[in-house]
Amino acid sequence: MTTAPIRKLFFGDNLEIMRDEIADDSIDLVYLDPPFNSNRSYNVLFRGDDSRPSQARIEAFDDTWHWTRETEAEYDNLVANRETPREVTKAIDAFRRPLGKNDVMAYLVMMTPRLLEIHRALKPTGAMYLHCDPTASHYLKVICDQVFGPTRFLNEIVWAYRDVGGKTTKYFKRKHDTILAYAKGDEWTHNVQRGPLAVTTQKRYAPYFDADGKITYRTLKESSPGVFASLRSVPDDLDEVCLDRSQGTQLPDWWTDITPVTRRALEGLGFQTQKPVALLERIIKTASDEGAVVLDPFCGSGTTVAAAEGLGRSWIGIDITYLALGLIKQRLRDDYPGIEYEEQGSPKDSVGARALFDLSPESFEMWAVTLAGGRPNPKGGGDEAIDGGIRFLIDKETAGWITISVKGGDNVSVSMVRDLIGTVENEKTEMGVLVTRVPPTKGMLEEAARAGSYVWPFNESRFPKIQIITTDELLRGERPKTPPESGTSEQAPNAIRDADSGEQLSLD
Repeated sequence: MTTAPIRKLFFGDNLEIMRDEIADDSIDLVYLDPPFNSNRSYNVLFRGDDSRPSQARIEAFDDTWHWTRETEAEYDNLVANRETPREVTKAIDAFRRPLGKNDVMAYLVMMTPRLLEIHRALKPTGAMYLHCDPTASHYLKVICDQVFGPTRFLNEIVWAYRDVGGKTTKYFKRKHDTILAYAKGDEWTHNVQRGPLAVTTQKRYAPYFDADGKITYRTLKESSPGVFASLRSVPDDLDEVCLDRSQGTQLPDWWTDITPVTRRALEGLGFQTQKPVALLERIIKTASDEGAVVLDPFCGSGTTVAAAEGLGRSWIGIDITYLALGLIKQRLRDDYPGIEYEEQGSPKDSVGARALFDLSPESFEMWAVTLAGGRPNPKGGGDEAIDGGIRFLIDKETAGWITISVKGGDNVSVSMVRDLIGTVENEKTEMGVLVTRVPPTKGMLEEAARAGSYVWPFNESRFPKIQIITTDELLRGERPKTPPESGTSEQAPNAIRDADSGEQLSLD
């Protein structure tokens, strides 16, 4: 009997979600890339005004990695908690003396309980790959040694970048990240990964490679007896593939063959800390088998989720911003059309939407933008009328943009529509969408209708230049009428998906 894959996407504080939603001994692989010295904040669960539970979460406090009263309280709880292993308590307490109340100490206080939850959630055969930079990796390794045990340390993997960007005359250019690998128990999954054959080896045996780039022992035995004498570790009874042009030497713990995601990268999504799919694919292939459950508690742009889905693994992703959540959802729609997954933490009804706006208007705006199919403005909107946008392709070389403005208050007016019309004209975007929490007035609808239509050059389709849609309508599954979205990639695809029918429309 085949078990249905697990696909879950959570919005909120990963510490609380792991405690509440992730069972003991249930995860095969955890990959995490926790941001250091970031401005991102954590969130808490709240209830609506009428005390009915709502699944929305809101910003709890800012400056997560600075020492605040909240950090001090978390530190006190950590060292006073009898369930915290004594070795961990001693380690975090020892760091407090030399570090004091600085950003690094705040970061370690944030990370320690999360590492404890990861250890609890891992299966006895599970493993964790912790991605960090050299600024904090040595501190984190000490904590991990206490959480997992020093004998469970597997590797300190160095991911060295190619020489892209960054210049200095004061020290050697910093061009690598560190990935700390730990196992939970005495046994763990490790599928050996190999790099391509050395160029010299490929040249030497070039005549014997078949059309697929492979050499079999039988081929060489028949055509060139004894040629394997110079190769190492060739079994006497080998009768199948022996050399594969693309699979050669076993990989060491330093990786130089994976390029970081740059602004020009085809997979680039504009997310500052996005990691390449090839990096996550290597980790997932190494540390898990098909059908395994992969958890990323800081899933950001969703690379782990996308790679796990593509490799036939179950996955659970957690992040604290609607900016990330919306990007991941769009990425899944683009890469895996029709995919079904469970989403938790976002408003599901008008009660949750109202509560989210009352407690965090900025989070409400990001949620509404992503619900409308757009990408939130990561800067929070210098122009109050620009809360996000939808990108579509006018042709294969030219992108069009739809400005999204969100209004979550109880009072709406015609002036909001006029402001959006002015913003569309000033910014020279093709269309505008106004998202409101309460129904628009008759005057607002009339003003929007007077703005006319946008004609999409691709097939002369007409769309309302200015549209108004409520969050209740979005929660029911309705969407703005727009040209087909071009997806998450910054690069132009060969085809785009029609927003209504799902049909692929060729741009060639």
